[in-house]
Amino acid sequence: MTQALPKPIADFIEANAKLDVDGMLRPFTGDTIVLDNGGRHEGHAELRGLFEDAVIPVRAIFTPDTVRNEEDKVVVEGPAHGDFPGSPIRFTYRFTLENNLIKALEITA
Repeated sequence: MTQALPKPIADFIEANAKLDVDGMLRPFTGDTIVLDNGGRHEGHAELRGLFEDAVIPVRAIFTPDTVRNEEDKVVVEGPAHGDFPGSPIRFTYRFTLENNLIKALEITA
């Protein structure tokens, strides 16, 4: 990667590598908004559901290989590997940070 990941993003990536749902949630604000695959998930309860339904069962682990800043977002790209059709699939994560936490995340393939 060309630059280091901000701590909340690094913490999320590290927890994802361990498939640790609580650790994945920790760096997000309580009122976070995550846009993923056409879905909108607000707050920790909905985000927990997303992780428990779409990440953990297929062991989807995102491995970033590039990071850059675009306006007010940190854009992280890389493959996700797991037990799902088409693995690995390359994703782009667009993080919005606020007070050293993840306020919003948009995930696109």
